[in-house]
Amino acid sequence: MIIILTVLSGGTGTPKLLQGLKRFLSEELNIIVNTAEDTWINDLYVSPDVDTVLYTLADLINEDVWYGRRDDTFTTHETLKAFGIDELLRIGDKDRALKMHKAYYLKKGYKLCEIIDMERELFNIKAKVLPMSDDRVETKILTKLNGKLDLLKFHDFWVKRKGNVDVIDVIYENITYAKPCEKALRAIEKSKAIIIGPSNPITSIGPILAFDEIREGISKKKTIVVSPIVGNSPISGPAGKLMRAKGYDSSIYGIYEFYKDLVDILIIDISDKDKAKDFDCEVITTNIIMRTLEDKLRLAKEILELV
Repeated sequence: MIIILTVLSGGTGTPKLLQGLKRFLSEELNIIVNTAEDTWINDLYVSPDVDTVLYTLADLINEDVWYGRRDDTFTTHETLKAFGIDELLRIGDKDRALKMHKAYYLKKGYKLCEIIDMERELFNIKAKVLPMSDDRVETKILTKLNGKLDLLKFHDFWVKRKGNVDVIDVIYENITYAKPCEKALRAIEKSKAIIIGPSNPITSIGPILAFDEIREGISKKKTIVVSPIVGNSPISGPAGKLMRAKGYDSSIYGIYEFYKDLVDILIIDISDKDKAKDFDCEVITTNIIMRTLEDKLRLAKEILELV
């Protein structure tokens, strides 16, 4: 029997899990990716989470930083910098070509899902990679700078300022008017189960779940959530600060509260096993820190056995 799974992904934690899952699944795997961090940098369309997923599935990801292509060169970036154009984000030459590809076809009127599907085929990726929406949704960080409220693009918050600002709120700009990707909705409908990966719940998974149709579709499916937090600390990134800004505790308790209307099985780290009895869902304790390929394969296999 063919079992189809859909994974909700951001750009760091979940791609590590995808490295494991793709060893067991190919055409049966759908990945719905956050696009609320997409932005234009000069004439490039930067879709960081989508590109990280594509590079991960194509075995090209730069695992040192979990962004961009492995063994890329930076001649164009350094030359632009010498000309007085600082992109802030260090974009490799081959990675730049992928961003140029998106920009070129977006300007010609193609939908983002169509462009990503072209790129998936160019990389010979069997799994389906789907944007949460073909419309623009942009995560903005409400903060206070020099005593005044300021609304920062996520790129400014995380790349330029390294997250070193006080966060008051997180907003998904244009979410009211945007529509979810139809292919993403169909993927959820056909899936045996949904896996919510260990990505930042506020800025990676939150925008995906902000679409009522996606949330409703997931609520009808067996949903497995992998915690991105061990103890009181996120495994990576600014999840803790952003969760507190949205009123959630930076712990597995906060993760449960965020997903409690969807989660059927919560996977937490073995170090948090004493808290497993505190949740109104099935809880699995295991090692969720994925340092090696063996870690990723083991966790992927454990999740597939739950399905």
